Amino acid sequence: MAIGVVISVNEEGYCEVLGAAEGMKANKASWIKFFQWLRGRGLDGVKLVVGDKCLGMLEAVGEAFLEAKYQRCTAHFYRNVFSVAPRSKAKLLKALHAQEDKIAARWKVKAVVEQLHSMKLKEAAKKVEDGIEETLTYCDFSSELWTCIRTNNVIVRLNREIHRRTRVVSSFPDGNSALMPVCARSRHVAGIQWGNTKYMNMKHLEALLEDASIAGRLRLCQVLQTILRKFLDTTIMYKSAQQLDIQTFGTSNY
Repeated sequence: MAIGVVISVNEEGYCEVLGAAEGMKANKASWIKFFQWLRGRGLDGVKLVVGDKCLGMLEAVGEAFLEAKYQRCTAHFYRNVFSVAPRSKAKLLKALHAQEDKIAARWKVKAVVEQLHSMKLKEAAKKVEDGIEETLTYCDFSSELWTCIRTNNVIVRLNREIHRRTRVVSSFPDGNSALMPVCARSRHVAGIQWGNTKYMNMKHLEALLEDASIAGRLRLCQVLQTILRKFLDTTIMYKSAQQLDIQTFGTSNY
């Protein structure tokens, strides 16, 4: 029996539990149903979704939250690479996410991939090359937020706490009986631990969104200017053609 839990950072910068549902599966249909349930409860304005690359969730995010970007948890990305490479290469991998911007990170990727090939770690090099881009989404946001949004460590810790409380029960008779202790523990963690400390300074996100809004309006103005210019050019050509027809008609009468 699986129970899905979704948490978020609210407008004030505090972590909160959005909801929990029993009977969850890893497929797309299950995640879409869960996300639609959350949207029906009023969830809106999602800007970023952080996950461990559950393919079902990844596909569902693209349909349920059209404006949201996806960030693959860097910690889970490292573990995936460590499945085919020794953990002694951790420093090499972490250097990928220690760059000042996305462009620098991409250049670093090329160097790391070459190093892994030289070490005869071809599978690791392929995993890095194929999966790195979805771990760099955090670079699109303010650098002050990077450490908060590039992993899903918060929900990992919550899941660990939930597991610690529920593993003492050998089995649950039904879904609701399993859901009750999960919700109770989640509510306790959110109220006692998360309610006292801000997780993120939302001023940095607000400034970024304001800049994006200004940039969007500028792009809209540029598009409108282009359309207007084409319209004026077409009108001038049409008038020129009319004048040419009039002159030709007048000449043919003489």
